[in-house]
Amino acid sequence: MKTKIRFPFSGIIVLLFVSSTLSAQNTNKANYAFEQNKRLGRGVNIIGYDPLWKDSSKARMKAKHFKLIKEAGFNNVRIVIAPFKFSMGDSAYTIKPDFFVTLDWAIKEALKNKLMAIVDFHEHNAIAKDPMGNMPKILAMWKQIAEHCKGYSNDVMFELCNEPNMKPETWNTIQSEAYKVVRKSNPNRTIIIGTINGNQIKFLPDLKLLEEDRNIIVAIHYYSPIQFTHQGAPWSVRNKDLSGIEWTQSKAQEDSVKADFDFAQQWSMKNKRPLTLGEFGAYEKADMASRIKWTNYIARQAEARNWSWSYWQFDSDFILYDMSKDDWVESIKQALIPAKK
Repeated sequence: MKTKIRFPFSGIIVLLFVSSTLSAQNTNKANYAFEQNKRLGRGVNIIGYDPLWKDSSKARMKAKHFKLIKEAGFNNVRIVIAPFKFSMGDSAYTIKPDFFVTLDWAIKEALKNKLMAIVDFHEHNAIAKDPMGNMPKILAMWKQIAEHCKGYSNDVMFELCNEPNMKPETWNTIQSEAYKVVRKSNPNRTIIIGTINGNQIKFLPDLKLLEEDRNIIVAIHYYSPIQFTHQGAPWSVRNKDLSGIEWTQSKAQEDSVKADFDFAQQWSMKNKRPLTLGEFGAYEKADMASRIKWTNYIARQAEARNWSWSYWQFDSDFILYDMSKDDWVESIKQALIPAKK
Protein backbone atom coordinates (compact mmCIF):
# COMPACT_ATOMS: atom_id res chain seq x y z
CA MET A 1 0.00 0.00 0.00
CA LYS A 2 1.34 3.44 -0.97
CA THR A 3 1.69 5.95 1.82
CA LYS A 4 0.18 9.34 1.10
CA ILE A 5 2.27 12.26 2.12
CA ARG A 6 0.26 15.08 3.57
CA PHE A 7 1.57 18.63 3.88
CA PRO A 8 0.15 21.01 6.45
CA PHE A 9 -1.53 24.02 4.94
CA SER A 10 1.31 26.30 6.12
CA GLY A 11 3.82 24.05 4.37
CA ILE A 12 1.93 24.35 1.11
CA ILE A 13 2.01 28.14 1.43
CA VAL A 14 5.80 28.06 1.97
CA LEU A 15 6.29 25.80 -1.05
CA LEU A 16 4.15 28.04 -3.21
CA PHE A 17 6.06 31.11 -2.01
CA VAL A 18 9.46 29.54 -2.74
CA SER A 19 8.28 28.35 -6.14
CA SER A 20 6.90 31.78 -6.97
CA THR A 21 10.11 33.49 -5.79
CA LEU A 22 12.34 31.21 -7.83
CA SER A 23 10.14 31.74 -10.86
CA ALA A 24 10.33 35.50 -10.44
CA GLN A 25 14.11 35.32 -10.06
CA ASN A 26 14.41 33.27 -13.24
CA THR A 27 12.18 35.72 -15.09
CA ASN A 28 14.22 38.67 -13.84
CA LYS A 29 17.41 36.92 -14.88
CA ALA A 30 16.06 36.29 -18.36
CA ASN A 31 15.06 39.94 -18.72
CA TYR A 32 18.15 41.45 -17.10
CA ALA A 33 20.08 42.07 -20.33
CA PHE A 34 17.02 43.80 -21.81
CA GLU A 35 16.81 45.99 -18.71
CA GLN A 36 20.50 46.81 -18.98
CA ASN A 37 20.09 47.60 -22.66
CA LYS A 38 17.22 49.95 -21.89
CA ARG A 39 19.40 51.75 -19.37
CA LEU A 40 22.19 52.08 -21.94
CA GLY A 41 19.83 54.19 -24.01
CA ARG A 42 21.63 56.81 -26.06
CA GLY A 43 25.40 57.07 -26.09
CA VAL A 44 28.59 58.05 -27.84
CA ASN A 45 32.00 56.49 -28.53
CA ILE A 46 34.91 58.23 -26.80
CA ILE A 47 38.73 58.56 -26.58
CA GLY A 48 39.64 55.98 -29.22
CA TYR A 49 42.16 58.28 -30.89
CA ASP A 50 42.80 60.72 -28.06
CA PRO A 51 46.48 61.54 -27.32
CA LEU A 52 45.70 60.99 -23.63
CA TRP A 53 46.52 57.29 -24.12
CA LYS A 54 50.15 58.29 -24.70
CA ASP A 55 50.40 61.51 -22.73
CA SER A 56 47.69 62.71 -20.35
CA SER A 57 49.00 66.28 -20.59
CA LYS A 58 47.97 66.29 -24.27
CA ALA A 59 44.48 64.91 -23.65
CA ARG A 60 41.71 66.40 -25.74
CA MET A 61 38.95 64.93 -23.61
CA LYS A 62 38.64 66.33 -20.12
CA ALA A 63 36.53 65.50 -17.10
CA LYS A 64 34.14 68.32 -18.02
CA HIS A 65 33.18 66.54 -21.23
CA PHE A 66 31.59 63.65 -19.35
CA LYS A 67 29.40 66.15 -17.55
CA LEU A 68 28.48 67.79 -20.85
CA ILE A 69 27.62 64.42 -22.39
CA LYS A 70 25.28 63.63 -19.53
CA GLU A 71 23.67 67.08 -19.56
CA ALA A 72 23.04 66.77 -23.29
CA GLY A 73 20.85 63.75 -22.63
CA PHE A 74 23.18 60.81 -23.28
CA ASN A 75 23.15 57.70 -21.10
CA ASN A 76 26.31 55.82 -22.05
CA VAL A 77 29.85 56.16 -23.29
CA ARG A 78 31.54 53.41 -25.28
CA ILE A 79 35.17 53.60 -24.20
CA VAL A 80 37.35 52.58 -27.14
CA ILE A 81 40.47 50.77 -25.93
CA ALA A 82 43.48 49.40 -27.82
CA PRO A 83 45.42 47.29 -25.29
CA PHE A 84 47.71 45.65 -27.87
CA LYS A 85 49.62 48.93 -28.01
CA PHE A 86 50.31 48.64 -24.28
CA SER A 87 51.75 45.14 -24.28
CA MET A 88 55.01 44.83 -22.38
CA GLY A 89 56.15 42.30 -24.98
CA ASP A 90 56.48 39.36 -22.62
CA SER A 91 55.06 35.87 -23.10
CA ALA A 92 52.16 36.68 -20.74
CA TYR A 93 51.13 39.72 -22.81
CA THR A 94 51.26 41.87 -19.69
CA ILE A 95 49.53 45.22 -20.12
CA LYS A 96 51.47 48.30 -19.02
CA PRO A 97 50.11 50.04 -15.90
CA ASP A 98 49.63 53.32 -17.81
CA PHE A 99 46.79 51.69 -19.76
CA PHE A 100 44.80 51.02 -16.61
CA VAL A 101 45.38 54.54 -15.30
CA THR A 102 43.64 55.96 -18.37
CA LEU A 103 40.94 53.28 -18.42
CA ASP A 104 40.13 53.82 -14.74
CA TRP A 105 39.94 57.57 -15.27
CA ALA A 106 37.44 57.17 -18.11
CA ILE A 107 35.29 54.64 -16.25
CA LYS A 108 35.24 56.64 -13.04
CA GLU A 109 34.37 59.90 -14.83
CA ALA A 110 31.54 58.10 -16.61
CA LEU A 111 30.14 56.60 -13.43
CA LYS A 112 30.55 59.86 -11.51
CA ASN A 113 28.33 61.50 -14.12
CA LYS A 114 25.81 58.65 -14.06
CA LEU A 115 26.80 57.39 -17.50
CA MET A 116 26.98 53.68 -18.18
CA ALA A 117 30.34 52.61 -19.59
CA ILE A 118 31.09 50.04 -22.29
CA VAL A 119 34.71 48.86 -22.33
CA ASP A 120 35.19 48.15 -26.04
CA PHE A 121 38.16 45.97 -27.10
CA HIS A 122 38.94 47.88 -30.29
CA GLU A 123 41.78 45.90 -31.89
CA HIS A 124 39.93 44.62 -34.96
CA ASN A 125 42.54 45.63 -37.53
CA ALA A 126 45.39 43.88 -35.74
CA ILE A 127 43.29 40.83 -34.92
CA ALA A 128 42.03 40.43 -38.50
CA LYS A 129 45.57 39.83 -39.77
CA ASP A 130 45.76 36.55 -37.81
CA PRO A 131 42.66 35.88 -35.69
CA MET A 132 43.63 32.49 -34.25
CA GLY A 133 47.25 33.54 -33.84
CA ASN A 134 46.07 36.53 -31.81
CA MET A 135 43.68 34.54 -29.63
CA PRO A 136 46.20 33.89 -26.80
CA LYS A 137 46.90 37.62 -26.66
CA ILE A 138 43.18 38.47 -26.63
CA LEU A 139 42.47 36.00 -23.84
CA ALA A 140 45.47 37.06 -21.74
CA MET A 141 44.56 40.72 -22.02
CA TRP A 142 40.87 40.16 -21.30
CA LYS A 143 41.88 38.21 -18.20
CA GLN A 144 43.86 41.22 -16.95
CA ILE A 145 41.18 43.77 -17.86
CA ALA A 146 38.35 41.70 -16.39
CA GLU A 147 40.19 41.08 -13.12
CA HIS A 148 41.23 44.71 -12.86
CA CYS A 149 37.65 45.95 -13.43
CA LYS A 150 35.76 43.31 -11.45
CA GLY A 151 35.06 45.73 -8.59
CA TYR A 152 33.13 48.17 -10.74
CA SER A 153 29.35 48.18 -10.64
CA ASN A 154 27.19 46.55 -13.30
CA ASP A 155 26.92 49.97 -14.93
CA VAL A 156 30.16 48.90 -16.63
CA MET A 157 29.93 46.41 -19.49
CA PHE A 158 32.58 44.52 -21.46
CA GLU A 159 32.48 44.30 -25.26
CA LEU A 160 34.67 41.35 -26.29
CA CYS A 161 35.77 42.68 -29.68
CA ASN A 162 34.85 45.53 -31.98
CA GLU A 163 34.07 44.46 -35.56
CA PRO A 164 35.69 41.00 -35.57
CA ASN A 165 36.64 40.63 -39.23
CA MET A 166 36.98 36.90 -39.71
CA LYS A 167 35.10 33.74 -40.60
CA PRO A 168 32.05 33.06 -38.40
CA GLU A 169 33.40 29.77 -37.05
CA THR A 170 36.67 31.47 -36.11
CA TRP A 171 34.90 34.27 -34.28
CA ASN A 172 32.60 31.86 -32.47
CA THR A 173 35.66 29.98 -31.21
CA ILE A 174 37.43 33.15 -30.05
CA GLN A 175 34.43 34.87 -28.48
CA SER A 176 33.35 31.72 -26.61
CA GLU A 177 36.84 31.43 -25.07
CA ALA A 178 37.01 35.14 -24.26
CA TYR A 179 33.56 34.85 -22.70
CA LYS A 180 34.79 32.07 -20.38
CA VAL A 181 37.78 34.15 -19.33
CA VAL A 182 35.60 37.15 -18.45
CA ARG A 183 32.96 35.11 -16.67
CA LYS A 184 35.52 33.61 -14.25
CA SER A 185 36.14 36.96 -12.58
CA ASN A 186 32.90 38.74 -13.54
CA PRO A 187 30.03 36.26 -13.15
CA ASN A 188 27.34 38.95 -13.16
CA ARG A 189 28.79 41.43 -15.65
CA THR A 190 26.76 42.18 -18.77
CA ILE A 191 28.83 41.15 -21.77
CA ILE A 192 28.44 42.56 -25.29
CA ILE A 193 29.25 40.30 -28.24
CA GLY A 194 29.01 41.49 -31.83
CA THR A 195 28.68 40.03 -35.29
CA ILE A 196 31.51 39.57 -37.79
CA ASN A 197 32.82 41.79 -40.59
CA GLY A 198 32.06 45.25 -39.30
CA ASN A 199 29.36 44.03 -36.92
CA GLN A 200 27.05 43.76 -39.91
CA ILE A 201 23.40 42.90 -39.36
CA LYS A 202 23.32 40.19 -42.02
CA PHE A 203 25.72 38.03 -40.01
CA LEU A 204 23.47 37.79 -36.94
CA PRO A 205 22.38 34.22 -37.79
CA ASP A 206 26.04 33.11 -37.72
CA LEU A 207 26.59 34.20 -34.11
CA LYS A 208 26.58 31.30 -31.64
CA LEU A 209 26.11 32.24 -27.99
CA LEU A 210 25.84 30.19 -24.82
CA GLU A 211 22.10 29.60 -24.57
CA GLU A 212 22.10 29.39 -20.77
CA ASP A 213 23.63 32.84 -20.30
CA ARG A 214 20.99 35.51 -20.88
CA ASN A 215 23.16 38.35 -19.55
CA ILE A 216 24.49 39.14 -23.02
CA ILE A 217 23.73 42.05 -25.36
CA VAL A 218 24.45 41.64 -29.07
CA ALA A 219 26.20 44.46 -30.94
CA ILE A 220 25.55 45.54 -34.50
CA HIS A 221 26.88 48.55 -36.44
CA TYR A 222 25.26 50.46 -39.27
CA TYR A 223 26.87 52.57 -41.98
CA SER A 224 24.58 51.93 -44.93
CA PRO A 225 24.65 53.04 -47.63
CA ILE A 226 28.44 52.95 -47.26
CA GLN A 227 28.92 55.08 -50.38
CA PHE A 228 27.10 57.87 -48.55
CA THR A 229 28.42 57.47 -44.99
CA HIS A 230 32.05 56.92 -46.02
CA GLN A 231 32.37 59.16 -49.07
CA GLY A 232 35.71 60.92 -49.00
CA ALA A 233 36.99 58.90 -46.03
CA PRO A 234 40.74 58.47 -46.71
CA TRP A 235 40.92 54.99 -45.13
CA SER A 236 38.01 53.64 -47.20
CA VAL A 237 39.61 52.32 -50.39
CA ARG A 238 36.37 52.03 -52.35
CA ASN A 239 34.85 55.30 -51.17
CA LYS A 240 37.73 57.76 -50.62
CA ASP A 241 37.28 59.36 -54.04
CA LEU A 242 33.49 59.66 -53.83
CA SER A 243 31.73 62.96 -53.21
CA GLY A 244 28.39 64.67 -53.63
CA ILE A 245 26.29 61.65 -52.62
CA GLU A 246 23.15 62.78 -50.80
CA TRP A 247 20.73 61.05 -48.48
CA THR A 248 17.37 62.72 -48.98
CA GLN A 249 15.25 60.39 -46.85
CA SER A 250 13.31 59.18 -49.84
CA LYS A 251 10.87 56.33 -49.33
CA ALA A 252 13.27 53.93 -51.03
CA GLN A 253 16.08 55.01 -48.69
CA GLU A 254 13.85 54.69 -45.64
CA ASP A 255 12.62 51.28 -46.75
CA SER A 256 16.20 50.06 -47.16
CA VAL A 257 17.01 50.97 -43.54
CA LYS A 258 13.76 49.47 -42.28
CA ALA A 259 14.41 46.20 -44.11
CA ASP A 260 17.83 45.88 -42.46
CA PHE A 261 16.56 46.85 -39.02
CA ASP A 262 13.51 44.60 -39.27
CA PHE A 263 15.77 41.65 -40.12
CA ALA A 264 17.81 42.39 -36.99
CA GLN A 265 14.69 42.84 -34.87
CA GLN A 266 13.25 39.52 -36.01
CA TRP A 267 16.51 37.82 -35.03
CA SER A 268 16.43 39.58 -31.66
CA MET A 269 12.87 38.48 -30.93
CA LYS A 270 13.44 34.90 -32.10
CA ASN A 271 16.61 34.50 -30.03
CA LYS A 272 15.45 36.66 -27.10
CA ARG A 273 18.63 38.74 -27.22
CA PRO A 274 18.72 42.56 -26.92
CA LEU A 275 20.55 44.58 -29.55
CA THR A 276 22.79 47.60 -29.22
CA LEU A 277 23.71 49.74 -32.22
CA GLY A 278 27.30 50.24 -31.14
CA GLU A 279 28.33 52.49 -34.03
CA PHE A 280 26.69 54.61 -36.71
CA GLY A 281 27.58 57.90 -38.33
CA ALA A 282 28.22 59.74 -41.60
CA TYR A 283 31.66 61.14 -42.37
CA GLU A 284 32.20 64.89 -42.62
CA LYS A 285 32.69 64.94 -46.40
CA ALA A 286 28.95 64.32 -46.89
CA ASP A 287 26.75 67.41 -46.97
CA MET A 288 25.44 68.41 -43.56
CA ALA A 289 21.75 68.37 -44.54
CA SER A 290 22.04 64.72 -45.61
CA ARG A 291 24.04 63.81 -42.50
CA ILE A 292 21.40 65.32 -40.24
CA LYS A 293 18.57 63.43 -41.95
CA TRP A 294 20.42 60.13 -41.97
CA THR A 295 21.67 60.39 -38.37
CA ASN A 296 18.27 61.32 -37.00
CA TYR A 297 16.52 58.59 -38.97
CA ILE A 298 18.92 55.85 -37.85
CA ALA A 299 18.68 56.88 -34.20
CA ARG A 300 14.89 57.05 -34.23
CA GLN A 301 14.55 53.70 -36.02
CA ALA A 302 16.82 52.07 -33.46
CA GLU A 303 14.81 53.55 -30.61
CA ALA A 304 11.54 52.44 -32.19
CA ARG A 305 12.81 48.86 -31.79
CA ASN A 306 14.04 49.43 -28.22
CA TRP A 307 17.71 49.17 -29.14
CA SER A 308 20.34 51.17 -27.33
CA TRP A 309 22.87 53.06 -29.43
CA SER A 310 26.28 54.74 -29.30
CA TYR A 311 27.12 57.30 -31.98
CA TRP A 312 30.52 57.21 -33.70
CA GLN A 313 32.08 59.38 -32.29
CA PHE A 314 32.61 62.26 -29.83
CA ASP A 315 35.95 63.47 -31.18
CA SER A 316 38.46 62.85 -33.99
CA ASP A 317 36.19 62.23 -37.03
CA PHE A 318 32.42 61.96 -37.54
CA ILE A 319 32.63 64.42 -34.66
CA LEU A 320 29.85 65.27 -32.28
CA TYR A 321 31.99 67.73 -30.32
CA ASP A 322 34.39 70.22 -31.91
CA MET A 323 37.44 70.35 -29.63
CA SER A 324 38.93 73.31 -31.54
CA LYS A 325 35.84 75.39 -30.74
CA ASP A 326 35.18 73.65 -27.43
CA ASP A 327 31.55 73.27 -28.37
CA TRP A 328 29.03 70.80 -29.75
CA VAL A 329 28.45 70.30 -33.43
CA GLU A 330 24.94 71.39 -32.66
CA SER A 331 23.28 70.05 -35.81
CA ILE A 332 24.56 66.52 -35.16
CA LYS A 333 23.68 66.72 -31.47
CA GLN A 334 20.15 67.80 -32.35
CA ALA A 335 19.88 64.99 -34.90
CA LEU A 336 20.81 62.48 -32.20
CA ILE A 337 18.86 64.02 -29.34
CA PRO A 338 16.18 66.37 -30.62
CA ALA A 339 15.16 69.22 -28.35
CA LYS A 340 12.02 68.48 -26.38
CA LYS A 341 9.00 70.42 -27.56
